[in-house]
Amino acid sequence: MPDSPVPVSILVVGVIVVLIVVVLFALVAIQARRVKLIAPSDEKPEWMRDMPPKETLAASQADGEGIQVFDYHPGEAVASPFAEQIEDVVQAKLAGDPEMAKYKVDLGTRPDGGLEVSVNGEKYDGINAIPDEKLKKLLHEAVAEWEKS
Repeated sequence: MPDSPVPVSILVVGVIVVLIVVVLFALVAIQARRVKLIAPSDEKPEWMRDMPPKETLAASQADGEGIQVFDYHPGEAVASPFAEQIEDVVQAKLAGDPEMAKYKVDLGTRPDGGLEVSVNGEKYDGINAIPDEKLKKLLHEAVAEWEKS
């Protein structure tokens, strides 16, 4: 039986598929060069920005929970994950300053989505409502630190 030639339509489709694969591969290679995983940088790639702060990782691992997005403890105010992460940063800062260790801070989320701060059982509508200036500064620093992570 003689070999029949390959129809032209199959050749055209094959060439188009090969071109599409080459273009997709080139796009992936270009995008991969934009993300420098081994170069030192303060900026995380977009896909890595969901990693919780180091304080949250340390707190959840200390509780034996493994790596968690946030570290919630029973009895705390109900809070969004971002508030819990900020609270972990606050707790680490409080533990590092003997003068500030007298404060028990719990962050919660108000029904309107705002931040509720409880200091030694006293509730405040936001950081700026706290009367102690040093504690207020510590909380603002914790929020700024969380925003960088």
